[in-house]
Amino acid sequence: MSTTDKAPAGVPQAEDASADAAAGAQLSTAPLEDGPGGPAVGIGVIGWARWFWRQLTSMRVALILLFLLSLASIPGSLIPQTQVDAMKVAVWKRDNPSWVGVAEKLQLFDVYSSVWFSAIYLLLFVSLIGCILPRSWQFVGQLRGRPPGAPRRLDRLPAYTTWRTEKSPDEVLACARTLLGARRFRLDAGGGKGGSLAAEKGYLREAGNLAFHVALIVMLVAFAWGQYCKSEGGKLVLRGKGFSNTLTQYDDFKSGALFDPDDLPPFSFTLDKFDATYEKSGPQKGTPRDFKAYVTFSDGADGAPQKREIQVNKPLEVDGSKVYLLGHGYAPVISVTDATGKVVFKDAVPMLPQDANLTSSGAVKVTDGYKDKNGKKEQLGFNAMFVPTFAGEGKGMMFSQFPELDYPALMLSAYHGSLGVDAGLPQNVYQLDTSKMESFKDESGQLFKQKMLPGESMVLPNGAGTVKFEGIERWATFSITHQPGSGLALGGAVAAIAGLAGSLFIQRRRIWVRAAAGKDGVTVVEMAGLGRSESASLPQELASLATELHRQAPTAPAPVEETVEVEGERG
Repeated sequence: MSTTDKAPAGVPQAEDASADAAAGAQLSTAPLEDGPGGPAVGIGVIGWARWFWRQLTSMRVALILLFLLSLASIPGSLIPQTQVDAMKVAVWKRDNPSWVGVAEKLQLFDVYSSVWFSAIYLLLFVSLIGCILPRSWQFVGQLRGRPPGAPRRLDRLPAYTTWRTEKSPDEVLACARTLLGARRFRLDAGGGKGGSLAAEKGYLREAGNLAFHVALIVMLVAFAWGQYCKSEGGKLVLRGKGFSNTLTQYDDFKSGALFDPDDLPPFSFTLDKFDATYEKSGPQKGTPRDFKAYVTFSDGADGAPQKREIQVNKPLEVDGSKVYLLGHGYAPVISVTDATGKVVFKDAVPMLPQDANLTSSGAVKVTDGYKDKNGKKEQLGFNAMFVPTFAGEGKGMMFSQFPELDYPALMLSAYHGSLGVDAGLPQNVYQLDTSKMESFKDESGQLFKQKMLPGESMVLPNGAGTVKFEGIERWATFSITHQPGSGLALGGAVAAIAGLAGSLFIQRRRIWVRAAAGKDGVTVVEMAGLGRSESASLPQELASLATELHRQAPTAPAPVEETVEVEGERG
């Protein structure tokens, strides 16, 4: 076998170029890009509209829009969003008053529902659809058709080989047809008529390319569906207490624009027990090992109670909603009696953890029922600091040494007056507003405070009452999320990866075999290949096919040159 790049004399170059172009036509479904200039002058409104549509649906513009969408998402990460945390938005406005007007005009507090973000999103959606529809129609046409005939000059193609054989042209083409069919090449309808055979393979490349673009649309639809119909809320539940999936039960709740409260699945659960284990020694002392919440779950209003376990990354799933275990902490049980000895408050007060060892802070608020020694109605407030493992007297401040309840201690500082809850303004349950309160004073005139162990009491000055540290309960926080379209988004992501892999690793290529009798009657076999892009695998594949075909149509022996003796003249 041998290869050549030389064109025979007398063949017009323009004709060869035309044949080569026809041979490589439609190896891709990518539409032809417009030139760098705009539409021709004088084409009218319809012409301009057509030009704009072709620009919008080009792959170049789709990539630009995808890049713009990623850039447009950056402000949503840098600036607090109203739908995520309204309190952080209020803090940002307070800290950056000069930027509030500009941010509100640009809708920077609601980036993902803003006009400009939605415009980019919709343009990208339309651009992808405009790219896919014509390419899909063209791909269907390619599947129904057959590869084009062999060009005049096979030796001009990137991969080429030739040899001579004693087999007849029909026998060679029949062997080639069987060989290429066994390798799953699509053959031309002629089946070798006209002295040549055309075959094509790699249609999955274009199928993968289209699948990738369709998957992008699916993910965009899933993202929009999820954002507009989602709901997410949090709830702190004390041990022994319960939760019912209604709006009034949530501590905080946010939802999409198309969310309907009736979409919340009816269920309830009670926190029976919470277990947490930690590393007790070594350099990782205090590192959490396992968190587990044991709940009694009821599906629907009349559902039978079921025992379930909720762990980190192992949520409870109910009708498309998921209940995640987020965090946990301690809630000291505190009772307050007034000057007459009447118990006016007794409850477990959740404390907010401040570090990994669950050093926690909070506030105890006695809003109703308390009267001082003169019978005057007042409200009491206590700033609280709780540590599950106290180092001991003289061994440091109120910082926990370990997350478990090895040596619990509670520090309270006392105030009386108005808590400000009657104004109807929302307050942080873990913080005490002392702007309208007076502190209780100790004998030295300082803020009255005391550290207590479980079972100990604190007597307020001037006979104002008694506060007792009754015991300790546990609490756990749960996040209840309903995110429609997540399964669709996952399917789209998997399809996009599969399609991208197919478009990157599968090569669209064509193989031609030509067999014709030479002037001496010996058959000349030519094989050539052409791919969508240059690749080392195409010459290798052609070499493999040629080797197999050569076994069935081996090279003819070289002709033996005859020696002619000429008798010379005698002198």
